[in-house]
Amino acid sequence: MTHTIPRVMATQATLDLLQILHEKHGPLIFFQSGGCCDGSAPMCYPSGEFAISDTDVHLGDLDGTPFYMGAEQYEYWKHTQLIIDVVNGNGGMFSLENGSGKRFLTRSRLFTDDEWASIEQQGKT
Repeated sequence: MTHTIPRVMATQATLDLLQILHEKHGPLIFFQSGGCCDGSAPMCYPSGEFAISDTDVHLGDLDGTPFYMGAEQYEYWKHTQLIIDVVNGNGGMFSLENGSGKRFLTRSRLFTDDEWASIEQQGKT
């Protein structure tokens, strides 16, 4: 049996904030911003309010909330696992946590050689 290595995971603080946002806004979606207005923050939107393109990459789900990244940015980040966390501060101006006193933050770590070999073997590169 092969263990699937998640490309994106959430801290408990993230799961707690997602629960609050889900109760207030309904189904949600994440998109890892690649810069511009809100830097490179993970952005949380109501499902259906952010257009996902055919070139965007679905990295996984955080407690049922899909998490996407643009294909070009993915090429730079594909060797890393994203860990979505929450810290004090202001969220991205278009992200749902804005105004809560909390903001989502992406932490990352490189996959180990063994993890990367397993990902490649699963054809998920």
